[in-house]
Amino acid sequence: MLDFIGHALHSVGERFDEWRKHQQAYRELAALDDRALADIGITRSEIPFILSHVSDPSRVRALPAANENGRHAA
Repeated sequence: MLDFIGHALHSVGERFDEWRKHQQAYRELAALDDRALADIGITRSEIPFILSHVSDPSRVRALPAANENGRHAA
């Protein structure tokens, strides 16, 4: 019985971790302006679709923040 409870808690923990990674990836992409999103080939409306089709949302990386000139760091 304790093994079942331990497995259930572990499963819930894994799902919560996946949800957190998904939310972080969404926040990072949503924080980009439309031009930065276009630079990586997506539109704002595609963000939820893309994240629903990626197996590991933590692998989605936003572009580096723009420097003071408005250009992205290389």
